[in-house]
Amino acid sequence: MHETREESADQDRSEGILERLKTLLVRRETRQQGLDLIHVIVNPAAGKDQAILKTLNLACTTAGVDWEVFVTKKRGDGYRLARQAIKKKVDRVVVYGGDGSVMEVASGLMHSEVPMAIIPGGTANVLAIDLGIPRDLVEASALAVNVNCAVRKIDLGQIGDNYFILRAGLGLEAAMVAGADRERKDRLGILAYGLSALEALADPVVATYQLSFGDQEIEVQGLTCIIANSGLMGREGLYLAPNIQLDDGLLDVIVLRRADLPSLLSLAASVLDGEENREALQRWQVRGVLVRSDPPQKIQVDGEMIAETPAQARVIPHAVRVVVPSDNPISEISL
Repeated sequence: MHETREESADQDRSEGILERLKTLLVRRETRQQGLDLIHVIVNPAAGKDQAILKTLNLACTTAGVDWEVFVTKKRGDGYRLARQAIKKKVDRVVVYGGDGSVMEVASGLMHSEVPMAIIPGGTANVLAIDLGIPRDLVEASALAVNVNCAVRKIDLGQIGDNYFILRAGLGLEAAMVAGADRERKDRLGILAYGLSALEALADPVVATYQLSFGDQEIEVQGLTCIIANSGLMGREGLYLAPNIQLDDGLLDVIVLRRADLPSLLSLAASVLDGEENREALQRWQVRGVLVRSDPPQKIQVDGEMIAETPAQARVIPHAVRVVVPSDNPISEISL
């Protein structure tokens, strides 16, 4: 029976992936020298359409790693599956999905010794970009199963029962996230957020924010209030403000004060230059903050809408261990 053209092309692709993996991984003859077992948690609704299981199978086979795969079906599954992985004493949990999926798994692994590896599969993949994790499927899969990597301990933020790695946002940012629904992200990708932002800017609401932290009580008017653990704005090199670190044990509270478009453009230009625009925003670094707003506003955490203000936020220092490239300048712990 003759091989079809499609079968031949598929075979060529698999062989190409395997050759790339061999150059990225050192094959382990005995599992005791490397990883014994990893759990892979896959969000099938993630924004990218990729042959994730085939690539991971090749990566695990090449690295000599045993693996089990689990698929999320609803919100909360990532947390539950991560907790199960801890009980089974796996060596690593790999998550394929966007920032929301990563956050769920991270909250399940919080305070454990089990590292989390990320294979970017979402629309924006902000955390992966911030940590220097490859966006290429083959390279990210190789890193996920590679014992020759590093692990970075990063902070989490918490509001009530909700955790976040990136940031919580009120006002304009929450409206932007709410407008970029699943259908729009599937259709437009990262541009969904830009379109949603333009829609939110068409009728912006200026709120009065009351911030309480330490012995300070601050009242400020603004278009949006952001409580940031990461400052990356969804594109490499574009930060909300300089020196926002994922592992400094602090949250950055930022209020954008002027609601006009020229001010926002000025802010974008300033962060590209690595300078803060003091006319456009105010910023405080805190371990915890109580935020009230007039009028009350909905809150988003890492792309998920939660309750309205008031909100009490706090930082959980060094809560999660994340696999990063060993040549990453911010990597701290070699495995």
